[in-house]
Amino acid sequence: MLRVGLTGSIAVGKSFVAAVFAELGCRVLDADQTARDVVIPGEPGIMAVAEAFGSEMLLEDGTLDRAKLGSVVFADQSKRALLNSILHPFIIARQNEQLSEWEREAPDGIAVVDAALMIESGGFKRFDKLVVVHCRPEVQLERLMKRDSLTAEAALQRIAAQMSQEEKKKFADYLIDTSDGFEVTRARTKKVFEQLRSNAG
Repeated sequence: MLRVGLTGSIAVGKSFVAAVFAELGCRVLDADQTARDVVIPGEPGIMAVAEAFGSEMLLEDGTLDRAKLGSVVFADQSKRALLNSILHPFIIARQNEQLSEWEREAPDGIAVVDAALMIESGGFKRFDKLVVVHCRPEVQLERLMKRDSLTAEAALQRIAAQMSQEEKKKFADYLIDTSDGFEVTRARTKKVFEQLRSNAG
């Protein structure tokens, strides 16, 4: 099975590209979903977060207070790095279980793991190919402001907190530019899929 990493900065259209890959027959794993799965009450991931950041990060029902944790880690790079270092091993282990299962079911298929911080964490090295989704900076800013109801200043702060798009592009085997809307992006994604399929074969 061809293992493909899919990444890109915040609000560049990565989720849409992942959805197109799924439509085309790829098995798609969303790292955000895996990250949510490893912090459900009772999982060792959430216990490790509470231990590191304090029990006040948990709501009364034992679930993670995402808003509170988010405000802490977005404002402090070292705390963000700490959170990633805690959750990363749990997420990788869960992903590997899923990928192994898919490999047994479809040895000639394509598995796509969609993760925002794949390059920063070094996780991209586990994959056969890396697809980086990007768009023009002004498009990214507009999408993020609209999506999360943010001011330009708050949106720029979130963008600045991540590795730049230009830096991410350097790691790519394939690039998909989403600046020109859904249909053009779908066509570009299809083209990359065809190339991946020839590799998988």
